Amino acid sequence: MRALRGLLVAALATVPLMTASAFANSHDGLATRGTVVAAGAPALPATVAASWLVADLDTREVLAARDPHGRYAPASTLKALTAHTVIPQLDPLALVTPTFADLNVEGSKVGLVQNQRYTVQELLTATLVVSGNDAANALATANGGVAKTVAEMNAEAKRLRAFNTHAVNTNGLDAPGQVSSAYDLALIGRAAMQQPAFRQYVKIKRSSIRGTGDKSIAISTHNKLVWNYPGAIGIKNGYTSRARATFIGAATREGRTLIVTMMKTNPRYWPEAASLLDWGFAAVAAGAQPVGTLVEPEPDLPTLLSAPQHELVTPAATSIPLEPEGSMRRNLLIGLGSLAVPVVVLRARVRLRMRRRRLRY
Repeated sequence: MRALRGLLVAALATVPLMTASAFANSHDGLATRGTVVAAGAPALPATVAASWLVADLDTREVLAARDPHGRYAPASTLKALTAHTVIPQLDPLALVTPTFADLNVEGSKVGLVQNQRYTVQELLTATLVVSGNDAANALATANGGVAKTVAEMNAEAKRLRAFNTHAVNTNGLDAPGQVSSAYDLALIGRAAMQQPAFRQYVKIKRSSIRGTGDKSIAISTHNKLVWNYPGAIGIKNGYTSRARATFIGAATREGRTLIVTMMKTNPRYWPEAASLLDWGFAAVAAGAQPVGTLVEPEPDLPTLLSAPQHELVTPAATSIPLEPEGSMRRNLLIGLGSLAVPVVVLRARVRLRMRRRRLRY
């Protein structure tokens, strides 16, 4: 299955990055470097973020935005794309031994121990809860290496039509050419939240991973919105000196779920995110008209290459306390080995033709 998936990733890698326009997705009022707001909405709160967006997670309606397609360093919000990409491919109970290079990384680390084996589930928890750069690196190791994982992340960004996003690493540390936008982060966050496992990881407040010997390392989420905002359900915060604070957040109130993204804002980001969410819920209640939409992703073709559903479990060997997800059935791929490679290649070519037509827009 991985060999066939790799064939598609290699094919998609031949599609050039969208460089003609930062506004490739804007067929509405979002083609602006300024601020645009829904008609009939209350006054916007004061914000300092250079770029931000508020949208309905379910209907895809964008309620307001500032410089939504501006390209900025994403910091650790990129880990949302990392996790979204690898969750369908990795067994949560598979054991991974981080390399020295995985551990020898700057910035936020969970404190993985050399020669210790960790489950993929532990690594995903550490990546999304405490933004461990060492854990994000180890996920790449589990997935076949940084180059392979980054190629898959960029292919997935293109499938999501996040044309202003380009990944260079899996941890979000500043790197030349690594960029995203508030609009793209909303696309990535929305897609990731459609995976039940991802939803479970990003709402964890406290957990632990194994340390040296029989010791464990207690961890708690760095997402201040989850601690302070009623109805918050994730998603990911980030910070570097170049990017400053970046954020993807989501919250549910009275049956509506909104997503907020912010780039290049103050380190104490969560009050700003909370004010934008409050405004968004008030705008929805007022019947404000949207200013645009989050585009739908392209189909994941061929669907037979989709990996089994990632199940969150709490095996006896680990102390990770996860909220119960309920019974989630694995969709076993029967007879995949008999799938003819020429059929896969033909489908990949059809997808590439469709994508190239869209990129000519």
